Amino acid sequence: MNFNFLSPVSDSVLAHNELLSAQALGRKLKIHSAQHGIPDLEGVNIAILGVLENRNDINYIGEEFQLNEIRKSFYGLFPGSWNIQVADLGDINKGESIEDTYFALREVIVILVKKNIIPLILGGSQDLTYANYRAYDDLVPMVNIVNVDAQFNLGDSTKPIKNNSFVGKIILDQPYNLFNYAAIGYQTYFNSQEEIDLMDNLYFESYRLGEVSNDVTMVEPVLRDANIVSIDLTSVKGGEVSLRQKYSPNGLDGKEICAIARYAGISNKVSSFGIYEYKPSKDDALTSMLVAQILWYFIEGVNYRVKDDDFSDDRNYQKYITLVESEELIFYKSNKTGRWWIEIPFLSEVNNKLKRHTLLPCMHKDYLDACNNKLPDRWYKALQKNSV
Repeated sequence: MNFNFLSPVSDSVLAHNELLSAQALGRKLKIHSAQHGIPDLEGVNIAILGVLENRNDINYIGEEFQLNEIRKSFYGLFPGSWNIQVADLGDINKGESIEDTYFALREVIVILVKKNIIPLILGGSQDLTYANYRAYDDLVPMVNIVNVDAQFNLGDSTKPIKNNSFVGKIILDQPYNLFNYAAIGYQTYFNSQEEIDLMDNLYFESYRLGEVSNDVTMVEPVLRDANIVSIDLTSVKGGEVSLRQKYSPNGLDGKEICAIARYAGISNKVSSFGIYEYKPSKDDALTSMLVAQILWYFIEGVNYRVKDDDFSDDRNYQKYITLVESEELIFYKSNKTGRWWIEIPFLSEVNNKLKRHTLLPCMHKDYLDACNNKLPDRWYKALQKNSV
């Protein structure tokens, strides 16, 4: 396996790890160290991967950063009663060029996902999500991305890629593999009206911060349908993070961002997860602990994954049919988990790649809305995308 791009976890973190309780997470990980090299990945379910690349940050002024404090915070936590194995593969250093870093990240993600190992990417700037997406060119026909962010990051895609415009590149660059893009926790005043209109015109999904804070469970179905989840730490409220990390007085709080991470973990489809825009500072303990807890909740979610979307056997589910505005809507409810799906009618005359996208995760509320003659918004958008 070509893991030449990876540098080991620093000796100072490993020395710190030796002082921890034998029950701590850090003592149970398989760790890439200078002494022992890359660990054996047999039986590993999740691999932590640092990427020390931030040159495409629009505010980049040449500063370096490292992830030691996050690792120390994470290693010091205690695992739940998990039966999954986590490895820490160390870091991808900056390449000669940013494209070199993208290439290295893409290669490592392809290797891991093909081995059914979920990469947990700890990044510098969020444009690394583009490299994460490109890794899927060789993996699945169509990709769903969820971005937890105050901004849509559509940007001006005619200009070189930056951390505020990488989504525009994902949409416009060939090969076109993006099926759905969803933004969670966006704040309207950080997004131009043109970008908001474009999200609507492309039938992408967006959930405002107020909606998410009001009921965080509403984002579970969109995370259940995601392949890639990308978290921008600037989506977190300034009061919850340390000095250099503060971005806005409004944002998701610690509980909400951890709940979102757990939903992403529980999703059977999420096969890569990234946390970006980390900016260490002298008073770093708060941010590094928050990132550690986001990682913890994602792993906790993965541990509790349940295969509940097999609808070939009618003992596994209940089926509900309702009529809305002369449309027949068909819902499925898993007997195992109580989670809901809605069928999207496949348009046979449209030659598209989406034959597998016939069932869309939804909520019980969508069924209740349909019973009250209201079309579910996600169903409508998915149908429109299928028709394009």
